[in-house]
Amino acid sequence: MDDINIRVQGKAGRITLARPKALNALTYQMCLDIEAALDAWRDDAAVAHVVIDAEGDKAFCAGGDIAELYEKGRAGNFDYCRKFWADEYRLNAKIFSYPKPVVSFMQGYTMGGGVGVGCHGTHRIVGESSKIAMPECGIGLIPDVGGSLMLALAPGRTGEYLGTTGYRMNAPDAVFAGFADLQIPQDQWGELIAALENGADTDLLTEAAITAQTAPLEAMQVQISQFFAGERLDDILSVLRQSRSTFAEDSLKQLSRKSPLSLAATVEAIHRLRGPSLTIAKALDLEYRFTSRAMEQGDLLEGIRATIIDKDHAPNWQYSDQRVPPIAVSKMLMPLGKNALKLEENGMRQTKVGFIGLGNMGAPMAANLARAGMQVVGFDTAETRAEGVTNAETAAKAATDADIVITMLPNGAILRSVADEVIPAMKPGALLLDCSTVDVESARAVAEIAETKGLSFVDAPVSGGIGGAAAGTLTFMAGGSEAGFAIAKPLFDIMGQKAVHCGEAGAGQAAKICNNMILGATMIATCEAFALADKLGLDRARMFDVVSTSSGYSWSMNAYCPAPGIGPQSPADNDYTPGFAAELMLKDLGLSQQAAQSVDADTPMGALAQTLYQTFVEEEDGRGKDFSAILPRFEKRGRD
Repeated sequence: MDDINIRVQGKAGRITLARPKALNALTYQMCLDIEAALDAWRDDAAVAHVVIDAEGDKAFCAGGDIAELYEKGRAGNFDYCRKFWADEYRLNAKIFSYPKPVVSFMQGYTMGGGVGVGCHGTHRIVGESSKIAMPECGIGLIPDVGGSLMLALAPGRTGEYLGTTGYRMNAPDAVFAGFADLQIPQDQWGELIAALENGADTDLLTEAAITAQTAPLEAMQVQISQFFAGERLDDILSVLRQSRSTFAEDSLKQLSRKSPLSLAATVEAIHRLRGPSLTIAKALDLEYRFTSRAMEQGDLLEGIRATIIDKDHAPNWQYSDQRVPPIAVSKMLMPLGKNALKLEENGMRQTKVGFIGLGNMGAPMAANLARAGMQVVGFDTAETRAEGVTNAETAAKAATDADIVITMLPNGAILRSVADEVIPAMKPGALLLDCSTVDVESARAVAEIAETKGLSFVDAPVSGGIGGAAAGTLTFMAGGSEAGFAIAKPLFDIMGQKAVHCGEAGAGQAAKICNNMILGATMIATCEAFALADKLGLDRARMFDVVSTSSGYSWSMNAYCPAPGIGPQSPADNDYTPGFAAELMLKDLGLSQQAAQSVDADTPMGALAQTLYQTFVEEEDGRGKDFSAILPRFEKRGRD
């Protein structure tokens, strides 16, 4: 093991990276050797803690040995590369969850794979020479080795800034951003390591730490929040381009050097991970979805060629105009099914699922569960099928012996009817998970019946449309008990990007109808504004540039623009083929007003939105079109 020195010295398990001439870049074998050492020391009472350091002054570890990966990829040996990442990520997870203190001393450059080894332990030490960065977008990857977890946890929008620009953090920056814990002068490191070897407690590290100076990153928070708060890469670039500030110009210069596909996927990944459900396993799983596809479908081979092999620094990126279609990002981050990253044996893989309702939303959701290795039996009155799903003759047969029964149905009345059929067939202790969008009263009524039969119930309507169902990027708004939510959580992670526990039964439906009441009203306002701009002689593209970066910013403008050819691609660019049909918006607005009436809530905007969509769907040509197709309606009309 010439590249790494692994031994036990006193009370410390010692790992020293020993490739200083190569900036201690990680090889595959080094990853395996580190993992073997950690496994051996886990239950060894003689080892009190693990200390990781590196030889040389220039770098702790400047990343992985990507030249080797390039040669394998060029030869078409993609499976070797996938195995490398899978094994490396398993090591990253073990360091993160190791039951003993793991102390890392990170001098000089710590980047890429070095972050995975040095930044997941319990005591992460930096000094005056430390430079930590995640520059993966520059070679066609996304920040990986668990780095996306720290980016999602970083203050404000620091994660988006670090992950896309590859900014190099000094010691105060690293502590501020959460990539390090303590700044200690480097001339003390040798003495501290010796003390740890002699059995000293890790408290001595805190005692030796100095108060870090104000981090440059902290001083930039206002600008980072201003320019990197967009929902997608397009939004971030649009805001940056509107400014002539030095910060904006420098940021655009950095982004221009990176793979646009990687940048867009990085922003999306951070947004999916940010929130209370974040775990190291979830971060690594999402990273692996991208990295396992990066050579065949992404820019990785071209990025390594331009940066490391030919060194011409002129990569031929996909989407070189930086306009990355959302579907391209979704494809790179789709679940891998049976090829998903396996950190430990997944106990959910043998879960039996009954899925009732295999329509436009239900079929791809059920298929994603089947691809993840679950046994899925489905039923739909239209006899539709989903890939990998076994069809049953009745809803009751689909529910028999299932651990979890999922329903995806048109309305509350049908939900109640199906519940009457499947609840008696379900085994005691099973979970009934309703992903339909229905009225709150129906959800609560079914929950009460389920609970009296010894079943758990969770109502979890979804947001994200047909595309999100296929890509596994749905958002679930869940109501029900904590225990029921915990049972459903692994399925949410397969079918979606985020799940929020909103409260007791019915709370998920309440959240969904409130969200869609906002969406319906804001889409109408957005369409009215475009129609008004037309009649005022204002160019649509110029209006979009103004509104999308100012106080008129909204999801309906920035992410789902109803004007064809303006902003990111949306149903408007496909003759308003539905992503979310107008009649479904009418249904949700009706549910919102039904709920408002039941609790005596004054919702005049919601009521007016319902009326407008009712006219559009029932009396005009809105049925079968996307809900954003209400724009042409306003274009044709004058003021009443």
